[in-house]
Amino acid sequence: MYARSTTITAQPSAIDAGITHIRDEVMPALRDIDGCIGLSLLVDRQSGRCIATSSWENAEAMRAGTERVQPIRDRAAAVFGGTGTAEEWDIAVLHRDHHTHDGSCVRATWVQVPPEGMDQGIEYYKTSVLPQLESLEGFCSASLMVDRGSGRAVSCATFDSLDAMQRNRDQATQLKTKSMAEAGAQELDECEFELAVAHLRVPELV
Repeated sequence: MYARSTTITAQPSAIDAGITHIRDEVMPALRDIDGCIGLSLLVDRQSGRCIATSSWENAEAMRAGTERVQPIRDRAAAVFGGTGTAEEWDIAVLHRDHHTHDGSCVRATWVQVPPEGMDQGIEYYKTSVLPQLESLEGFCSASLMVDRGSGRAVSCATFDSLDAMQRNRDQATQLKTKSMAEAGAQELDECEFELAVAHLRVPELV
């Protein structure tokens, strides 16, 4: 399974219009493209950072659909009042405890690992990080997406509510610090988001 994420720095006043556009226009358009499975949208209203992620059956389908996706992506970025930057990922891990609902939130952490250590890092995430994420208050699901060529990866943990995510923040930070040291990873960025659209539809991958 593969994914393409588009990061947009939106105008705060345009975020609600952008969410509506993603739900009403982008999702139906993507469903018509062979190999596209689903879509999610993360929103940070404070910074304006929004990340739309489409999921694909395989890398070939994702890249074959690029020409059709480009104008859809450009139009969505315009509705948000910004421009989009796309990245492509291999979805290495996806685990759901239960489905999300209105009010669910996501903590995303971007890391760098040596490219030659990526397989080892994925296995460490499955066997060590994931069980500890599951123990956090309000846990819904977790995913790990990787770029094997660059050694970059992003872990997304979804929680039932903003309150739950805020209450587990200290415990999550301790887990992250320990895991980074043990895995030899370097943190690049971390951000907490509202899960505005949750239709990625990726099957269990563990």
